[in-house]
Amino acid sequence: MSAARQAAIGIGYSDTLPCEAESARRARQLVTDALNRWGIDELVDSGALIVSELFTNSVDHTRDRVARVVVRRVAKDRIRIGVADRSREAPEMTNPDEHSENGRGLAVIDALADRWGYDLHGWGKVTWAELRVRGGESEQ
Repeated sequence: MSAARQAAIGIGYSDTLPCEAESARRARQLVTDALNRWGIDELVDSGALIVSELFTNSVDHTRDRVARVVVRRVAKDRIRIGVADRSREAPEMTNPDEHSENGRGLAVIDALADRWGYDLHGWGKVTWAELRVRGGESEQ
């Protein structure tokens, strides 16, 4: 295992972005850059789509002016991507009909992520999803 990967455990990247649709691109870039730096580029596509859906949910379902995007390597075999906003409203997976243009974000996250959830805080919530790093368990 390289020293860079070992040092990456517990390290994260974050950015506070305006709650507008155009900021989803910056959120995807943050996740892409972090995953590439950690040498786990096989998760870039899934990670970018997950953060895009999480960020879009904050834009669509809160009245916040900003949201905070965080990506952390929480263990050798696990990446956590989260979006913090000031809403305390719990995210809910919906069941849109086949003609709906919206409402599939959490279903996409559920399909891509190893697990996902949210943490409520006094100031709001963090909605997060975790991706498993293949081979991460054996890198000890």
